[in-house]
Amino acid sequence: MFWQFVYNTLVIPTMFVGFHAAGCCNPKVREGIRGRKGVFAELTNQLQTARNLEKTVWFHFTSVGEFEQAKPLIEAIYGETRIVLTFFSPSVASNARSYPYADAAAYLPFDTPRNAECLIQLIEPTLIVFSKFDIWPNLVWRASKHDLPIIVVAGTLHAESKRLSRFAKPFFRSVHRHIRVHCAISEADAGRFQELCSSTHEIIVTGDTRYEQVYRRATAVESDPEFFHGQKSLKRPIFIAGSTYTEDEKVLLPAYQLLRRNIPEDFPHLILVPHEPTPERIKAIRGHLDRERLGHVCFSELTPEADLSAVDVLVVDKMGLLARLYSVADIAFVGGSFRGSVHNVMEPAAMAKPVIFGPTIQNAYEASLLVDRGAAKLVHTVQQLTDAAVAWLEDETARTAAGNIGKQVIEENLGAVARTLAHLRRYV
Repeated sequence: MFWQFVYNTLVIPTMFVGFHAAGCCNPKVREGIRGRKGVFAELTNQLQTARNLEKTVWFHFTSVGEFEQAKPLIEAIYGETRIVLTFFSPSVASNARSYPYADAAAYLPFDTPRNAECLIQLIEPTLIVFSKFDIWPNLVWRASKHDLPIIVVAGTLHAESKRLSRFAKPFFRSVHRHIRVHCAISEADAGRFQELCSSTHEIIVTGDTRYEQVYRRATAVESDPEFFHGQKSLKRPIFIAGSTYTEDEKVLLPAYQLLRRNIPEDFPHLILVPHEPTPERIKAIRGHLDRERLGHVCFSELTPEADLSAVDVLVVDKMGLLARLYSVADIAFVGGSFRGSVHNVMEPAAMAKPVIFGPTIQNAYEASLLVDRGAAKLVHTVQQLTDAAVAWLEDETARTAAGNIGKQVIEENLGAVARTLAHLRRYV
């Protein structure tokens, strides 16, 4: 009760004020605030037309990556259970709402005791599933009062997590002790979850369910390697930079300039795929490329007659193309790693592409696996990024070997879906 009092009298009001203050200058936060208005009416309408099944599983995830981890589990039990999705980030809103295996999907409202109780009464879940780490205390505490089982799937808790700090650990113990099963992605993560639980809690290493999703998508993409106009005119090697932010590009683009000087005869084409290709972002990128005197064109401008042989940079200003773009790459740089957390490194690895990324990878256990096995390189500076790219571009044998190792790492980690489902099915 003490920690619930602290959370609801101090933490929740602070979060509420901070969230709305951030919305004044952050369009993404503002979109999330708007999306939460009327969420109970939205869910009520959706559930009125939902399938009438005996059991309901409620999946919660924060954004796109965590949704990907939940998808194979959702699809495996969809035929026998009603599926309700809640999410936190606007980035995943449209994907979740259009997902054919969901009976209802909406933003998770702010984590107050009243909202948590209303959601439980409305959804009437048989089981609540949290994907990866987005675990909300009031929702957990209220579910416990109703004796509702809770499972964490693809659970991660990195070594530097603030949840393990001296002052935060007692609070998070008051939350995690109500979670029936923690399905962790690795032994190390399981050990850290154990610090938040008692010896009687069920903590199992099941692996990361994203491996199956990514591998399935990668093998499907490989059968369609030529999908954009002008690709046949790309005679030099192809360097894909996926899901980039401005912070990544501040390292990437100077490194690309060095690549052009270091290997002038066969420097690569750069295909730049910003994480959110808004008109403002594309305009800023094109302005920077103009100042750097880098010849470039946008994906939307390509025609069947396009000749890209003299183009240095192709800027991808459309969503949903990254997986297919990785399939034509010689090497891949994955963004987010110079901003806050690296994005999906599994995707290029599953396609046997050697991978480069920046220093921030604590959110992605698989990134450290790829580095340890030699399938990826972690870089901190412009020069390190240049050197890593040059080494693979000038040595096809090493490049191919690294790519094959990456694909092998993905294949070795398949099977997490079946292992995790064994625990879900005990409740549904």
